[in-house]
Amino acid sequence: MNRDLTTGNVAKTMLLFAGPMIMGNLLQQFYNIADTLIVGKFLGAEAMAAVGTAYTLMTFLTSILIGLCMGSGSVFSFYYGKKDLVKMQGCMKSAFLMVGGVTVAVDALAFLLVDPILRLLRIPAEIMDAMRLYVLIIFAGIFFIFLYNYFAYLLRALGNSVVPLYFLGGTSILNVALDLLFVVVFHWGIGGAAIATVLSQVISGVGIGAYTWRKEPLLKGAWQVRAGSRGDRRETRREIIRFSFAASIQQSVMNFGILMVQGLVNSFGVAVMAAFTAAVKIDSFAYMPAQEFGNAFSLYISQNYGAGKMERVRQGAVRAMAISVAFCLAVSVLVFGAAEYLMMFFVSPSETEIIQIGVGYLRVEGAFYCGIGILFLLYAFYRGINKPEMSLVLTVISLGIRVCLAYLLAPMPGIGVWGIWWAIPVGWFLADVTGIVYLVRLRKRNGSGA
Repeated sequence: MNRDLTTGNVAKTMLLFAGPMIMGNLLQQFYNIADTLIVGKFLGAEAMAAVGTAYTLMTFLTSILIGLCMGSGSVFSFYYGKKDLVKMQGCMKSAFLMVGGVTVAVDALAFLLVDPILRLLRIPAEIMDAMRLYVLIIFAGIFFIFLYNYFAYLLRALGNSVVPLYFLGGTSILNVALDLLFVVVFHWGIGGAAIATVLSQVISGVGIGAYTWRKEPLLKGAWQVRAGSRGDRRETRREIIRFSFAASIQQSVMNFGILMVQGLVNSFGVAVMAAFTAAVKIDSFAYMPAQEFGNAFSLYISQNYGAGKMERVRQGAVRAMAISVAFCLAVSVLVFGAAEYLMMFFVSPSETEIIQIGVGYLRVEGAFYCGIGILFLLYAFYRGINKPEMSLVLTVISLGIRVCLAYLLAPMPGIGVWGIWWAIPVGWFLADVTGIVYLVRLRKRNGSGA
């Protein structure tokens, strides 16, 4: 199932590779939506607000680990394209040990600091107990999130995006079934929803790990031999640290900014929290294919950059931009026009205040999805050409502007939550401009290509 991304029609190669990644995450988003629907319909708006805020918190924590795996995957893909399998094996072992160690440390800190974290998020008193129960159960699954993402990015670096789809899709469906069983049939409440999530994460992490160990001889080789000289091993560790921590900081900065915005949203009360929870689910689902296409594009760039095929890098960038912009324009029209109906999937039509708040959010964000689509490609491109630090710079610009503007505008009379909504596309736009200007200068300096 491994696919060589350095040969064949450029657009077709990217789309065939990206397709399973997009499908897998669509299924994941369907699960997230179903989870919110089940909790909202059967446990009420307060439980939905608690789950939504917990989801934002968990996204921040797991983004640290996913970023480490993502950065490692870029290094794997580079050496796979370069056909330097010895260095690739060294990277595989180093990455597993390093990211696994960070995962254990993050999980331990999360358990120890759960109460200060919840206070920092300004959780209303009426949902504090439910929120605390939910996140304590969810923390138990963090290590298995690492397992799934490590092996998924390893397989994708080898050009195999199909197997991660099977595991992600299968366990997402299982998660929905367990949600219905634990929440609707057993009446375990918000704790039941958390247990369903953790059980699914265990199956996906252990399952994809066992598959990769059995089917990929490169993985076994990484543990059976000391790949390369001591100097080579030090070099591979440095590369893993550089790429992984740059990607991890990028992901965690991105989600920390979102977490800070969540804290500001929470200060407006449960109705705004519930609206934000539902609208963000719709928002994430709408632009997720563009985000996952960007992740696939990054691995495409890494393989071709490692192979020295700079013309394919250039062609890939042009075609990826056209594909992403066309998709984002279509989704913008759909979300802007159908915002009210989309909100009604999550809340009762009688909850008019929540619906109208959510519609306002979706119409502001939905009008500017091209901004985030281009930004995902810029992140991916800079990771792929060995400049992960630039992806981090763009993230800091986007999130820094978003958070600063939100906190500046939201307290102003007559603006309120609208200031939070408008801060988001402004951040996207300014980060896009920065990334494109830097790319133009980079091309002029290098003469052509990247």
